[in-house]
This record gives sequence, structure tokens and C-alpha cells, in this order.
Amino acid sequence: MDPVAEIALWTGLFVGMHFLLSSAPIRSSLVGLIGAQPFRGIYSLVAIGTFIPMMVAFGHNKHAGAMLWYLRGAPLIRGLTWFLMFAALILLVAGLINPNPGAIGAPSRNRPTGILKVTRHPSFVAFACFGLGHLLMNGWAGDVIFFSGFVVLGILGGIHQDRRKLQELGAPYREFLAATSYFPGAALISRRVEWSHADMPWTAVGVGITVAIVLVTLHPMMFGGSPLG
Repeated sequence: MDPVAEIALWTGLFVGMHFLLSSAPIRSSLVGLIGAQPFRGIYSLVAIGTFIPMMVAFGHNKHAGAMLWYLRGAPLIRGLTWFLMFAALILLVAGLINPNPGAIGAPSRNRPTGILKVTRHPSFVAFACFGLGHLLMNGWAGDVIFFSGFVVLGILGGIHQDRRKLQELGAPYREFLAATSYFPGAALISRRVEWSHADMPWTAVGVGITVAIVLVTLHPMMFGGSPLG
């Protein structure tokens, strides 16, 4: 199979199966048939079963296809990439510590705290930042398809979850939506929420920066290429 087509196939399956299995008709039917916990198990297995082949396909075919852009020599773009990657790691850790109330196993709440005042979907925004940061530095067709999958999942995944949780949870989640924003910082700028010192996710910042340093150090060995140029 053509390398770019192979990457596109597995990236499409990985992203597409997330939306298919979590869609209201499919999810409700399967949960009604086998129960919530077995459904979560199937969902996880399908996610892993498409993620691993996607990673293998990309790992064997990095920089495949035509080069659509080359921005590695632009200092501003490289700086933006660094910012996006630090933001992605901090948001991801912060989202694990303080998850969206619609996430599996997350506590129910109507008013946001901490990172949820910045964005109600820190984990999804982290995926989008990760994908966009790597898109800027990797303009080959296969790379663009692969990293675009994370951007699509990050943007549409949160929108999809909001719609589904609004149907499932009703008024409490509607109140949470009204007090928060998907786009980072929008709720703070519009004064729907106010930031306080207690909201600062210091643990996530510390862990995120530490992980970033480790990844930069090990990147040439684990993934090839150096983020330092």
C-alpha cells in the first residue's frame, strides 16, 4: 500500500471510530445491549486497536509524500511550536487532575474551577495543540494527515462530547457550558468566570515542564529528529 494512503487509512479509522462508537445511536444501543462498563472496555480496545497500527504506519513512513510546506527555518514558527507543545503537556496533565465533568469517572459539578476556567476541555485542546505544533514543523503529506488527525479529534471531539453530555445530563451540564468556553481564555475574557490564585494549576505546570524537558532530551532517540533544530 502507498505509505501516505496507509497513514490516511489508520488515522481515519482511529479518529472515525471515536466518533462512531460515541455517537448517541450507537452508544445507547450498545450500552443497552451489553451495559456501560463492557461498552467502555470495547471502546478502549477499539481505540488501542486503531491507535497502535496508526503509530506503526506513521513510524515506518515518516515524511512520506510530497512536501506541502517547510517552516523549520522560521524562528517565529519554531517559537510558536514550542509554545504549543508546552501548552499541550500542561493542559493534558491539568485535564487529568481536574477533568471535564462529562469525562468518564469525573465528579459532577456545575461551576468550573482551575484549568476548567481556561477551557472546559483541556485534554481535547491539548490534542489540538500537539497536532498543530507538529503540523507546523512537518509539512510532508503523510505527516500532515497523521498530525491533522489529532487536531480534528481535539476540536470536534470536545464539540461532540458537549452535545452528547447535554443530552445525557441536561440542565446541570447546560449551566456548566454557559459558565465556560471551549476556546482557551474566552470565558475569562468575557468575564463569565474570574481567575484566582487558587485556580493556578501549579502541579500541572511543574509536571508538564518536566515531561517536556524529558521528551526534548529523548526525542532524537525515540522519534528521530531534534526539536532543538
